[in-house]
Amino acid sequence: MKFSTAIAASCFALASVVASPVEIDARTTVDRPSGFNITSIGVNGSGCPAGTVSFVLDDNKDTLALSFSKFYAKAGPNVDIADNRDACSITLGVRVPKGYSFAIASVDYKGYYQLDPKATAIQGSQYYFQGQLQQATTRSVVNGPVSGKDYVSSALFSPVGAVTSPCGVDSIVNIQSSVRVNNTADTAASGYISVKAMDGFDFLWYKC
Repeated sequence: MKFSTAIAASCFALASVVASPVEIDARTTVDRPSGFNITSIGVNGSGCPAGTVSFVLDDNKDTLALSFSKFYAKAGPNVDIADNRDACSITLGVRVPKGYSFAIASVDYKGYYQLDPKATAIQGSQYYFQGQLQQATTRSVVNGPVSGKDYVSSALFSPVGAVTSPCGVDSIVNIQSSVRVNNTADTAASGYISVKAMDGFDFLWYKC
């Protein structure tokens, strides 16, 4: 099952120095340059406590896959309201070649969900580069009834709407992901959604 995904860009105020805007001619993408790699990986949040996340970084350090064992939300008659939502913040340090800027093109979320009638599951993400104002947001929604299915939720960003890194300097990209189950339409309804994996990271590259 594949969620439908809505994409939006908005401004997000950060408590850090704002980087200069990236100048990109006509937002034309180019082939990925050599010299890009992921230099650090950090996770934090109720959906990714210590010891519950594993990752695979390829030999070139430019392709990443993460697996989660405690990233889930649930709702139901005997479920605490605090369990209705879960979240994880993922921080990637990246090395960017001089003269280039990049944006996230796509990320795939994979998991499992089960929903009674009138229960709703929501998976959302926010992406931004540390020190910049702009962020991109995705939100995927599915309504019950669903007896229990695996899902893939793809966050896809067009070259026109993509949020880009500072030009030619090492940067930090923050990915804030969340899942939520809502049963306010019928508090007797139960629901569950998990994120088991995050992969399929793809990037858009620009000369700057």
